[in-house]
Amino acid sequence: MSKIFKLFAAFFVGIYNILDKLIVTPISKLIYKISKLGKSNSSKLETILNRPTVLIYVSLLCAIIVFWLVDRQVILLVDNEAEVITGQTIDVIYNQENYVVEGVPETVDITLIGSRSNLYLAKSIDNHKIELDLTKYTPGTYTVKLKYNQSRKNVSFKLDPSEVKVEISKKESKTFNLSYDLVNEQELDQKLTISSVSLKQNNIIVKGSRKTLDKIASVKALIDVKAAGFTSEGEFDDVDSITLVAFDSEGNKVNNVEMVPGNIKANIKVDSYSAELPVKIVTEGELKSGYAISSINSSVTKVTVYGEKSVIDGLTSIEAKIDVNDLDTDKTYNGITLIRPDGVRYMSENTTSVTITLGSETTKEFTDIGITYLNLANGYGASAVSYKTINVIAYGVQTALDSLEPSSIRATIDLSGYTVGTHEVEINLEIDDPRFKLVASTKTINIKIFKESSSN
Repeated sequence: MSKIFKLFAAFFVGIYNILDKLIVTPISKLIYKISKLGKSNSSKLETILNRPTVLIYVSLLCAIIVFWLVDRQVILLVDNEAEVITGQTIDVIYNQENYVVEGVPETVDITLIGSRSNLYLAKSIDNHKIELDLTKYTPGTYTVKLKYNQSRKNVSFKLDPSEVKVEISKKESKTFNLSYDLVNEQELDQKLTISSVSLKQNNIIVKGSRKTLDKIASVKALIDVKAAGFTSEGEFDDVDSITLVAFDSEGNKVNNVEMVPGNIKANIKVDSYSAELPVKIVTEGELKSGYAISSINSSVTKVTVYGEKSVIDGLTSIEAKIDVNDLDTDKTYNGITLIRPDGVRYMSENTTSVTITLGSETTKEFTDIGITYLNLANGYGASAVSYKTINVIAYGVQTALDSLEPSSIRATIDLSGYTVGTHEVEINLEIDDPRFKLVASTKTINIKIFKESSSN
């Protein structure tokens, strides 16, 4: 209590010192000068001024007059300042059951103008509520002023924008099929995968203006995998970390719509599916003339991969590529990246070291290599016009060629896109062993494609 009293005392002492300096002393000097001019009445004036209470009353009267002038802002002791309050939301008042309002900006900026002390109070204490009252409006397009309840008379304001152009439409509804997308799937443990999702709501009712509803191409349930917190494999019921979003034909979010129901749940199955695959070394480029690969060894021979079952089951190996262009001596390649196929979430190894030894190149010819037809359309047959088999020359070191089996050489032709008729098609040669280079006796083959007769 004593501290508060001392603060008030110091406050009033300060005011007294200011008034004494700015008012009492100047007025006393003025009166003294006037008294010198009025010599005839000098004795009476001196008698009055010599009374102790006269100057106090005069000072008090002057202080009251100055206070009144300042309070009425006739006299400004300080200059006005401006303070901008950004990002204020608008409270739109309208019949939400029957109408939809479009064109309202998300936020409004308020500029307050006044003295520093008044601005501080207005910014800190006042409720900056902005309203857009549309209760009396019917469907149509209108320009309406925003309402801001500013109770302080000594603070003026400006809104940006101060008025908005809105379109009021009748609320309609439309039913959409509901699909889903996984969000933040990268946050899921890499050894886990979402194997199945069953939404508990297959259809959704969307409410909005007819113009907005016509823009909607799809409605999706965005399942937040991170928010769901999956940490192990299993079946999870009633997952509710789902947001319903409407999209247009270009994939942009459609706003200002209402979903019924607003929230849905899903049953989600989380699996951990893996397989162990061999590492396949793929060479790129051509060795220096006269050389062939005698042996090629990888420090990592097998990799365990995790992902969706359909993806993992379709894989036969994990590749690592090395550039052997113009190589003419033995070499070890360190830190070679193991290529992660699409759909694989995790691999037990990501790099390997590959050692290549070279030898003198020689050749060996293999005859009667059969040709396999690939990607022939359903309902069609194919037969070779010129060759049914081909000869293949294999390049490599002698010891490797001696152990090479003809069955490991694959000759294929791709018939995708071909229809009835005779076509010249390129032959592709493949072998899984990077020590060999293959050359066919012919580069192309003539193939006749025909429609197969349907059986009754």
